[in-house]
Amino acid sequence: MDALALRRLDRLIWTMIAAVAAIVLAAPLLSEFRIAWHAFLAPALVCTLLIAGGWFYRRRRSDPRLASALTSTAQVIAFAAVGAPLSYIAASAGFPLQDHALDVIDRALGFDWKALLAWMNAASTAYAVLGLIYASLTLQMTTVVLCLAFSDRLAGLRVYTLAFIFAALISIAISAVLPAAGVWPYYGLTAADSPHLLPTVSTSWPVFYGLRDGTFRMLVAVGSEGIITFPSLHAALAVIVIAALWPVPVLRWVFLALNVTMLIATPIDGSHYLIDVLAGIALAAFCLIAARAIAARAARGGLSRGAELAAGHARA
Repeated sequence: MDALALRRLDRLIWTMIAAVAAIVLAAPLLSEFRIAWHAFLAPALVCTLLIAGGWFYRRRRSDPRLASALTSTAQVIAFAAVGAPLSYIAASAGFPLQDHALDVIDRALGFDWKALLAWMNAASTAYAVLGLIYASLTLQMTTVVLCLAFSDRLAGLRVYTLAFIFAALISIAISAVLPAAGVWPYYGLTAADSPHLLPTVSTSWPVFYGLRDGTFRMLVAVGSEGIITFPSLHAALAVIVIAALWPVPVLRWVFLALNVTMLIATPIDGSHYLIDVLAGIALAAFCLIAARAIAARAARGGLSRGAELAAGHARA
């Protein structure tokens, strides 16, 4: 894929990020939400430095791999910073909770969530390992950017970034109309039910319920909580990471094993129903197909004329 096509894709990515940022900025004008500006300072500063570095290595000292690494890292950070508050806005819609329906589907599939919880309580060392892997997603996503950029898979890097953004936006949209609190709150589990472990997402429950009842109205970037249950964004991103690094032989099997293990950890540590995980996997497949189709269209010069002109001006 040539440089012009990559710039078309970068422009599309930045346009989507800007659109989400505009929604977040408009929220305080249309609702009781407030923006915690201090929580956006670090991402804004880091993104500014990364964008400047990307511009330098694209325009002044030509190094497409380094320019792509810096720019794509900025895109991932920027989207994460505005995507999290967008999920808060979605949760405030307050549609009826779907936990009962999700639990019914799990039972129909023959999945015994409490049996898995009992096994993890009995195997606390295994749970500790699974918990670390579940928490590794942010590090993995950064690793993908660097590995794809420096292995000169620059088109694959844009596909990965697009798939990530698509998966997050679709998850947020679905969670707005089909919200769920998650298995732990739905079952009303206490320390007596799970004496040796508490899920990573336990800190998100007060935020989730506060968004629904109106007692929490702060939009934050750094320090935000993951509040999406269905579909599991963790599961979707695990699949997207596997797909992104599959062309890299030295990393293929390592990240496959790592993320299959993450999928196993997701029901307990993420308080997810099995159907959440299955839906996340299906969502990842859809987003990867869509991202690859858009990348192919960009390679043929098929994105908007405005994107093409902008990319041409950037090269001039």
